[in-house]
Parts: sequence; structure tokens; C-alpha cells
Amino acid sequence: MKTLLAFALLCTPLVHAQDVEVEFDESANFGNYKTFRIGMGEVNAKAPALNNDIVKKNIESELRTRLTAKKLTEVTGQADLTVRYTLGAAQRTEATAIPAGRLGRQRRIVRTKYTEGTLTIDLVATRELVWRAIVTEDEKDPAKVAGKLDDMVKKAIDKFPPKK
Repeated sequence: MKTLLAFALLCTPLVHAQDVEVEFDESANFGNYKTFRIGMGEVNAKAPALNNDIVKKNIESELRTRLTAKKLTEVTGQADLTVRYTLGAAQRTEATAIPAGRLGRQRRIVRTKYTEGTLTIDLVATRELVWRAIVTEDEKDPAKVAGKLDDMVKKAIDKFPPKK
């Protein structure tokens, strides 16, 4: 029975999902914010599929699209909100112990490597952070993380303005 369970665990595909966390200043009046501008963007990834100017342009384009859909207007000068973002990627290894042998005395360790991509989007009003979204994507291939960035931005901005 234990062998069957261990086999089932080994054969179960890993489900890659995006996790979105949002923090915000509860005293901020988000209804007063009408304009935005794209500020600093930073990519901290070793993989060339993520660390390039095209990825930055795509993130910024998606931010513009999503914030404009929220009825905010992009401006080049002084804005109500300045948008900053950081994309980071790190190699991770997950270890799973699976009982093997009689009475579970021997264990087999299964290691799974994957890339964890984290996109942080900050909205700053008058030099104070008023809203932050952190979207994490667990994926084996950095190119696949890059392909999911639009969706990551969408899921983050869908949570703006926050519901108090």
C-alpha cells in the first residue's frame, strides 16, 4: 500500500500556480488617484529569457494597459501614482521524502528543481508606498515565466483598488 502511495506521489504532475499577495495603506483614499506614470523597473534574474529589455517593455506595456482599464490616465510629468516594479527569479529545489522498504526505515528523496519568478508592483503616492502586489510564479523554465508575465500583471492589477 505504501509503495502504491509513493508511486502515485511520484507520478502526480506538479501544479504551477501564481500566488498574489496585496498590501496597502488603509488610510489612503484610492478614489483620489487619477493619474499614473511608470517609474523604475528592475529585473534581477540570471536567465537571459527574463533579464532583457523586451521583458521590461512587456511588463510596462501590460501595466499601462491594466491601469488605463482602471480609468487611470498616464502622464509624463507629475502623477498621482508612480508605478515601480521588480522582477526577480531564483532557482529553487524542493525535496520530498518518500517512505520505502519495510516499516518505512528507508526513505527515498526526490528533488525537483524549478524557477521561482516574483514580480513586485509598487504604487507610490508622494514618495509613500500606498499599494503593493507580489505575484509569485513557480515554473521549471524561465522562458515560461517570461510568457506568464502579462497574466501576472493582470492578476495583480485586478486587485487594485483594494477593497477596504
